[in-house]
Amino acid sequence: MANREDLAIIRAARAGQPQAQLTLGKRYLTGGNGLPQSLQTAMHWLERAARADQAEAWSLIGAHIPFELATQAADVVSFSTWYERAFEQGVLEAGLVFAKLVLAHPALQQIDGLHGKAIRMLESAARSGTAEAQWLLAQHNNQGGADAVKPARADDTGGSGFEAPAAAQAWAERAAEGGIAQAQYLLADAAWENADRAGYLQRALPLARALRAQYAGQVAQLHAPSPALGRQLGAGNLLLLSRCCDALLQSGDHDPDEIQHFWELAAYADDKAAQFALGLWFARMRADGVRSNLIAGSANYKKAVRWLTLAGEGGLAEAWYALSRIFLKPEFSQRSLNDAQYHLERAAEMGHCAAQLECGIGAWRSRRDAVSNDVRAVYWLQKAAAQNNLEAIALLAKITDAPAPAPWAEPARQQLTRAIVNAYPFLAARIELAALFGLTQAEALLIDINEADQGHCLVVDIRAQYARSKRRLIPIAGTEQRAALHRIGRLFEDVDCSASGVEGNYRQRLYRLKTVLPQALPDADAEDEAALID
Repeated sequence: MANREDLAIIRAARAGQPQAQLTLGKRYLTGGNGLPQSLQTAMHWLERAARADQAEAWSLIGAHIPFELATQAADVVSFSTWYERAFEQGVLEAGLVFAKLVLAHPALQQIDGLHGKAIRMLESAARSGTAEAQWLLAQHNNQGGADAVKPARADDTGGSGFEAPAAAQAWAERAAEGGIAQAQYLLADAAWENADRAGYLQRALPLARALRAQYAGQVAQLHAPSPALGRQLGAGNLLLLSRCCDALLQSGDHDPDEIQHFWELAAYADDKAAQFALGLWFARMRADGVRSNLIAGSANYKKAVRWLTLAGEGGLAEAWYALSRIFLKPEFSQRSLNDAQYHLERAAEMGHCAAQLECGIGAWRSRRDAVSNDVRAVYWLQKAAAQNNLEAIALLAKITDAPAPAPWAEPARQQLTRAIVNAYPFLAARIELAALFGLTQAEALLIDINEADQGHCLVVDIRAQYARSKRRLIPIAGTEQRAALHRIGRLFEDVDCSASGVEGNYRQRLYRLKTVLPQALPDADAEDEAALID
């Protein structure tokens, strides 16, 4: 509660006495004697005193009223005058606030000469060692030449000129040395982009260590990753921690415990990339399963499996692939070929090229164990080939038959009239299929459309009815083939394609073909009869 002296000063200030307004503003700056500390109230009374030409008032405004409060003034343009005057009286802090006001408010920038004056004030504050001013000047100079100004000269009345980008770098370095975290992050990122790992560690390692010290207690209480911790750290800090670990590993001179602590902090913050890296760290291996020469010590596969599983469940295909490598290791007590295959297929399903290739090769090698394994092999190899894997492309060329023109099918399709198509829809569809995929006459007439279409390839297997034939896999390429198969599949959707179906056996189908299109077909192969299996 205000005492009598304070009440008298308040009454005098309200009556318009400049000295009382100045005194009241000073008391609200510091508080005490029954009055609370209130910068906003102090700003009100000091501004009224400044309007009455109280020089001490604008000096106090320049020294104690921050930028955030100044922006709340009813008239920012007029209020900025007090910072300008305070700077002229030697208050360097006022120059920093004045420059921030000018750079933040277009109305101030439109006043002739004010922009250049603000930058010169900023330079003065920066040269005096004010880290915030150094950082603002670095940002300003980095925006482009038009906004940067040269140091003031005696004959300079406010014009601006271009400073080289090196000036921004120099001010940023001084700001970083002054403890401005944003400048430290900026310089660290620049060093990383320039592949200067030593320079990156010089800037980033103190920041990473500070983060580790700040959150060590919180991490010690966690038993599972915490998205809340991730939000506290932010994406920039998580990236910083991971990059520090990578740079330390590449340097060859590092503390393994420190690297593990950095990765654990990021991993507990639910950073999937850090969880993956931490899993590899515990497994002492690279992403391809090979032992890492950069990591010393024995592997802890139990912890590795835990973190890699979390990373895989978070959407990292590389984590599932790494898990498949772990379950193949003979030194792993829980070694399991089934688990290895399970994780390998999960990685392949998520688009991991090496996993897709391995799944394809494995399915092809075991094609005699199950009749559909060759179809699975083509599926995975096509996925890997789509990612330009040369080994997959070469193997696909060996195990599949590319569609080749069938000498009999194209002439036959050209002679199909509307009347023939309407009268013999199944025969017309088989001829079209033969022309698209290069099927022989026997394959076209005997193929079971419903079983042949596997989505990614056409399985041509008529060995049960035609002894001389071989099982063939023909990739389905292009929208024309896919659309035709879809249309033909709908036609045969509820049709029995066996010899007991509506189309009859092979002799009946062949006879129908020769009867409908006698001119388009050569004489029947004399060996066809011997090749049939009744």
